[in-house]
Amino acid sequence: MRFKDKSVIITGGGGKIGKAYAVAFAKEGAKVSLPDIASADHVVKAVTDLGGSAISMACDVTDEKSVKAMVDETVKQFGTVDVLINNAAYFMTVWKGPFWEMTVDEFDKAMAVNVRGSWLCAKAAVPYMRKQNKGKIINISSNVALTGNPNYIHYVTSKGAIITMTRAMARELGDFNITVNTVSPGFVVTEGRKVDPEYEKIRAQQRSIKRSQIEDDLVGTVLFLASSDSDFMTGQLLNVDGGFHFI
Repeated sequence: MRFKDKSVIITGGGGKIGKAYAVAFAKEGAKVSLPDIASADHVVKAVTDLGGSAISMACDVTDEKSVKAMVDETVKQFGTVDVLINNAAYFMTVWKGPFWEMTVDEFDKAMAVNVRGSWLCAKAAVPYMRKQNKGKIINISSNVALTGNPNYIHYVTSKGAIITMTRAMARELGDFNITVNTVSPGFVVTEGRKVDPEYEKIRAQQRSIKRSQIEDDLVGTVLFLASSDSDFMTGQLLNVDGGFHFI
């Protein structure tokens, strides 16, 4: 029960990966807040069915007022914020094609959700973390930032920005005993996600561990970064992609 009575915010908490994090934290005693632009009520039920404590609320991470209201409500319900996981992302419906054919609106949306959203959530949570002189922020990047995958430059760029933003945050927050780290997953095959089986077979063969990556493969790393086991680790990038990249 590493997280007994700890308050954990998981943005994008209604998604499959958000659910995996939420259930894992709840099993270790955490109280979980699951903001999402869509409903996360089904994840709340999954947590409460286990005997855990969870809340959900509508939140647009690109909007400062919405984010502040979400963090304030979490504190009202749970007392503080101990861990923030910036999991929300614009990816599933991104436009794909050459960058010279991309619209400004499409580029800006990816940056707004993936970069501004992570910054705004940290901005809102940090005052509570500073007050208790402790906290954990975990930003979620992607291994595409290491590869420079073609045909969705807005997503790749935004995930690269997450890595450098993490380093800047870590420098600024160290004096307050707040750690900030990044996880970069590979392509995660969640239940119900449509994938090309032939392409997924090729992708698996390119890894050192030759199988598809699933959401549970990320859970241990995130729990480690959120726990006291990583208290002297900040500003770092942990790449979790089955050995596709070595960094």
